Amino acid sequence: MEKPVESSIRSKLQQSLEPIHLEVINESHMHAVPRGSETHFRVAVASIRFEGMSLIQRHRLVNQILQEELAGPVHALSIQAKTLQQWQENPSLGQSPP
Repeated sequence: MEKPVESSIRSKLQQSLEPIHLEVINESHMHAVPRGSETHFRVAVASIRFEGMSLIQRHRLVNQILQEELAGPVHALSIQAKTLQQWQENPSLGQSPP
């Protein structure tokens, strides 16, 4: 069952980036937080909107889209933001930092 913060993250990224691939993974259970928390997320997104942008610019755009969540319940966000070409060349997810 998807929770409200996860749903909000997914919806905002879907609407703003029109991604060809989007994964939103709640990793809160891997941290010292109460059961059912929505505080730590990993996002993997590939979008043509990222074309011509540096990695830093892509991360800034994702952070800007999710500024409300980052100012509130989300404590940590791991981002993989790929262009269409990068996703086609390597459609895998990296590991989240510990």
